[in-house]
Amino acid sequence: MSEPAIDYPRITRRTLHDEVLERLRDMIIEARLAPGQRINEGLVGAQLGVSRTPLREAIKTLASEGLVEILPAKGAIVRKFSARDLADILEVLKTLEQLGGRIACEQASDATIEAIHAMHRQMMALYETRSRLEYFKLNQDIHSAIVAASDNAALMEMHATLQARIKRLRFVGNEGPAKWAGAVAEHEDMMAALLKRDAAELSAIIGVHMDATLLRVRELL
Repeated sequence: MSEPAIDYPRITRRTLHDEVLERLRDMIIEARLAPGQRINEGLVGAQLGVSRTPLREAIKTLASEGLVEILPAKGAIVRKFSARDLADILEVLKTLEQLGGRIACEQASDATIEAIHAMHRQMMALYETRSRLEYFKLNQDIHSAIVAASDNAALMEMHATLQARIKRLRFVGNEGPAKWAGAVAEHEDMMAALLKRDAAELSAIIGVHMDATLLRVRELL
């Protein structure tokens, strides 16, 4: 008997805007552009090997995501979040992900859940090699994929907006072997609940995971 097809996202051709946007976002996540720092367009453009036009377009996109603030007479500044900002955003993200997880357990196709499981296995392989940035990106993709499995466009849009704002903070929350291992264990539990389609268990584990994320990150603020 043939295996069911898995509905992976189609590969799309990346534009210069996409490339510059991802590189600039990575620089913020890894604190090569630190919170509160002004983005020097000439310097950053030279580092990336691009002109100011695609760089400015990427900065505008990051500003719309809430990662960058554009201030009069100062230019683009990497946004600095307070502990209160973080707590408020994570509280809403927790609620959105719990809702998305419950709906996914109830109505997502087997192929969709298997695709998320495949992403989880790939993430675990990156954890084994300690490929931290690539692990983090896939980790965030898994959170988004669980919400997307709800097939609720409004839920997905709200989640994507808030998730983008605190990527840097969530990235640093995994600094240190103990914190990273804790986050990985929580993801293992989340995946087990999703595979069982246990909506109540998945919702509870997402709650634990997001509360633990707040504690892991708050120490650094």
